[in-house]
Amino acid sequence: MSFRAYLVEDSPVIRDNLVGFLQDVADAEVVASASTEDEAVTWLRLHSDEWDLTIVDLFLKRGNGLGVIQACRNRAPHQKVVVLSNYATTDMRQRSEQLGADAFFDKSAELDQLVAYCEQVRASHG
Repeated sequence: MSFRAYLVEDSPVIRDNLVGFLQDVADAEVVASASTEDEAVTWLRLHSDEWDLTIVDLFLKRGNGLGVIQACRNRAPHQKVVVLSNYATTDMRQRSEQLGADAFFDKSAELDQLVAYCEQVRASHG
C-alpha cells in the first residue's frame, strides 16, 4: 500500500527527480509540491488530512523550510515531516528537530536512509 507524500523543494530538477524516486523506489503517491514557504504552508493548511509524509528542503525560493516544519506542528500522529537538505549541519539538524521534524536526511549522502524511512511510513499505513 502506498502513502501520500508532499514535497517542498524549490529546484524543479531535484523536485522532478524526487517525485520519480519516491514513486518508483518508495511506492509513494506524490500528492502535491511547493517551491516557496508561503505556498507550502497554505497547501498544508488547506489539505491538512491529505498527506502522510512531508519532505522539506530548508532553502526555498522564498522563505525557508523551518517555517514549513513549524506549520506542521499540529499534524495527526501518523503524519511525518522530514527534512531533506544539502545543509546538514548539526545546528540545522537540531533546529529542525526542535521545530518538530521527525527526521533529517542529507541530500547528498543519506538517500538510502530516506528510502528506509519511507518504508517505515508505508508499513505503518498497511
